[in-house]
Amino acid sequence: MTESKEKLTHDLAVLQEMASQMADYLQGETLFWPMGYSDMPNLTLGGYWLRQHRLKALHPLLDGDQRAQLSVAVKVFETAVSPWVVRTEQRAHTELAARIRQWSEYLRDVQAGKAADLASYPTHVETRAIIAALLAQLQQAPYQLDEKLSQSILIQDKGLRARFASGDFVWPEAWQPAYPKPEYWWLYGRPK
Repeated sequence: MTESKEKLTHDLAVLQEMASQMADYLQGETLFWPMGYSDMPNLTLGGYWLRQHRLKALHPLLDGDQRAQLSVAVKVFETAVSPWVVRTEQRAHTELAARIRQWSEYLRDVQAGKAADLASYPTHVETRAIIAALLAQLQQAPYQLDEKLSQSILIQDKGLRARFASGDFVWPEAWQPAYPKPEYWWLYGRPK
């Protein structure tokens, strides 16, 4: 099994677990919700939406059973959030603000010349991808995006573009169709 296929299979397992715990997550106060598995990230709306985007965009790479599992997980998620629209929007905005701070701190470290941070760009850029997933969902009804947060990421992107060296896609090549270069330019190269 290829590395990208293994990662997609793991993404699907994470998505399913996130969907199954989403109702409890929305009723709780913890922003980064531990799911109880050492090989899974904390549950957040952004983490869920990142994986949902990737899995839906790359569904041809999944087998029939996996596509069915994806469909069920999305329905479980939609059922969990439908009675909690306002709460979902609030939690998404709180996470978006936290992710923007994380990304800003990382970019500051890179600008300060910390080589270790620059070398780990493919890992850290997931934060920017989660920001993109949150922005995409908050711009769709029934949600309303806080424009201050949108402006904040535009300012960060402008600063990153000024010191960005275009290059190869930093994630598994098979994932490229989910992340077209015009929209996800920050996945095609590294800061200099």
